[in-house]
Amino acid sequence: MLWRVCKGYTIVSYAELDESLEDPETGEVIKWYVFLISFWGEQIGHKVKKICDCYHCHVYPYPNTAEERREIQEGLNTRIQDLYTVLHKTEDYLRQVLCKAAESVYSRVIQVKKMKAIYHMLNMCSFDVTNKCLIAEVWCPEADLQDLRRALEEGSRESGATIPSFMNIIPTKETPPTRIRTNKFTEGFQNIVDAYGVGSYREVNPALFTIITFPFLFAVMFGDFGHGFVMFLFALLLVLNENHPRLNQSQEIMRMFFNGRYILLLMGLFSVYTGLIYNDCFSKSVNLFGSGWNVSAMYSSSHPPAEHKKMVLWNDSVVRHNSILQLDPSIPGVFRGPYPLGIDPIWNLATNRLTFLNSFKMKMSVILGIIHMTFGVILGIFNHLHFRKKFNIYLVSIPELLFMLCIFGYLIFMIFYKWLVFSAETSRVAPSILIEFINMFLFPASKTSGLYTGQSGYTLIRKDSEEEVSLLGSQDIEEGNHQVEDGCREMACEEFNFGEILMTQVIHSIEYCLGCISNTASYLRLWALSLAHAQLSDVLWAMLMRVGLRVDTTYGVLLLLPVIALFAVLTIFILLIMEGLSAFLHAIRLHWVEFQNKFYVGAGTKFVPFSFSLLSSKFNNDDSVA
Repeated sequence: MLWRVCKGYTIVSYAELDESLEDPETGEVIKWYVFLISFWGEQIGHKVKKICDCYHCHVYPYPNTAEERREIQEGLNTRIQDLYTVLHKTEDYLRQVLCKAAESVYSRVIQVKKMKAIYHMLNMCSFDVTNKCLIAEVWCPEADLQDLRRALEEGSRESGATIPSFMNIIPTKETPPTRIRTNKFTEGFQNIVDAYGVGSYREVNPALFTIITFPFLFAVMFGDFGHGFVMFLFALLLVLNENHPRLNQSQEIMRMFFNGRYILLLMGLFSVYTGLIYNDCFSKSVNLFGSGWNVSAMYSSSHPPAEHKKMVLWNDSVVRHNSILQLDPSIPGVFRGPYPLGIDPIWNLATNRLTFLNSFKMKMSVILGIIHMTFGVILGIFNHLHFRKKFNIYLVSIPELLFMLCIFGYLIFMIFYKWLVFSAETSRVAPSILIEFINMFLFPASKTSGLYTGQSGYTLIRKDSEEEVSLLGSQDIEEGNHQVEDGCREMACEEFNFGEILMTQVIHSIEYCLGCISNTASYLRLWALSLAHAQLSDVLWAMLMRVGLRVDTTYGVLLLLPVIALFAVLTIFILLIMEGLSAFLHAIRLHWVEFQNKFYVGAGTKFVPFSFSLLSSKFNNDDSVA
């Protein structure tokens, strides 16, 4: 551009700066170039200045003599040094100010949050007639009324208010919010109940019973002595270090485990107990008291020759040519008595172990489920007594108990009756409980054996014809109509919506009857998840530990260490975390749906008092102190 405009009467030389500089206007770091332009004449000088202004160049005069140029350069260097000194001192001062401000920023954020919370609560108050006082209508527990009155008096005295604050109790018909006092042990169980719904005012709180029933039902599905003990140790570690500040400020998943540490503690402890009952420790049984079965009693040499024809006994040939042998408990000396605690360890070697455990766990699940639901119906009676609805006791609770006990309670009776009455000698002729339970409703024409005399049989006293039945039914209907008409003529009854009441009770009755059947079947998840947990543990042992233990002694030790490490990792992630989470969710479902719906409405409002402790102590993205 200079060459074309000035027609070659300029000499231009330029050089790139070694360091990139920041643009003072945009702040962008860019490369800078220095131009030295020599020209002749004032007119060409004006053209050069206009071109430099067009390209936004910074123009500086260039002295003619070397001495002047040296003086300007020294002055510029001195000025640059002074500017660097001022900038460094300014940065140091700002850094000191910000460090001091950072020390108090946490407390200042808390102060601002408290001030905003106080003003928010004051905005909910209303002015009195004179617009000089604030009136606040609040809910307060009766046990805290004296503390509230004392706090108002102390606040008035310390603030030096001319008009003291006072408190009056106002009678109201509104339903108060629900206030349930908890501690660090019961808080987790109360949160499980509140997740379903906050209880109505003065309603029976199921959290008290959930402290025992929830970890127990979890342990029924998670029953393993080893896995439960590992979970117990993990929860015990959290409990012993609950005052550590890093646990309260940890990540969300770890903080969730920390908040439920007492739930995990009881779940692990109950799992140890059910693991002892199942005699299951990492899919293996523990022989603590000695088996109650005697294998040597099955040999023919243990019995006199006269008894050999009556019993199926073993000899060397039978043992040698049969891969599967069966113990007969009816033979004297084979079964010496039950195992003192839980399942006999010999069942871990039996091929029909799964069939035996399935039968035991299925019946146990039904028994526990019926007891759990019946307890829920009984708790509903206390709700009716407190709310003075005694007619609900006679017309709702007692019929529900009768339906539950006469059908499913009778099922429990048959289970225990079959366990106690039939022995090993008579077990082959013992009837099926399922078939007998179905026959209660089908009334089969053919005679069945039954568990006891007179259980399934009935006698037909009279067989009326269809015409007689229809005539008697029509006569009863006509007589009933005449009686109703006469009653309506004699007295004028008070009108009420009978249809609505009838439909409500009919729907409730149908829902309860069908719900009892479906809920009882739902408790079979205790058996299903216990079976799944045991099978997964068995598969994990067979695929890893059994392979590592079968290697010879030369390389066995080297291979066993990584196998044990892999077994521990898979046990923690699959059997403890995944299976534990599954059993935890199913235990919640059993409490919410099958147990709490028998008595718990959960339609209340939670009482949340004003407290600084409820304010978040962490910095959020939307925190502002302005």
